[in-house]
Amino acid sequence: MAGIGPLTQDWEPVVIRKKAPNAAAKKDEKVVNAARRAGAEIESVKKSNAGTNRAASSSTSLNTRKLDDETENLAHDRVPTELKKAIMQARMDKKLTQAQLAQIINEKPQIIQEYESGKAIPNQQIIGKLERALGAKLRAKK
Repeated sequence: MAGIGPLTQDWEPVVIRKKAPNAAAKKDEKVVNAARRAGAEIESVKKSNAGTNRAASSSTSLNTRKLDDETENLAHDRVPTELKKAIMQARMDKKLTQAQLAQIINEKPQIIQEYESGKAIPNQQIIGKLERALGAKLRAKK
């Protein structure tokens, strides 16, 4: 290394500091008391519903009033009676139980039960699986 020149250190000193306190730490009781002792300005705000079990807007709002005045009956479509009977008839013709049919189409037995009782919301994919498994046309042409 002779002849290269004088060796110098060009590193800058590194200063490691703690992070600035976050909002939660600023509200900490110790920090507030220390600020009071130091004579700093401290602002305290009383929250309107602090410590209560009520929502922030307990009064009836405009949207709530609209919902209360709403009289339209909203409900999901259910399996039509014709489809229920067609599924049951085709399953009986194949001499299958609900559980066996469910296993064939890779669905839960509860799905078949809901379709046959009329409680299910019609799903075209499941109806298609049922048609293929039972070998019957279940959907009526519109």
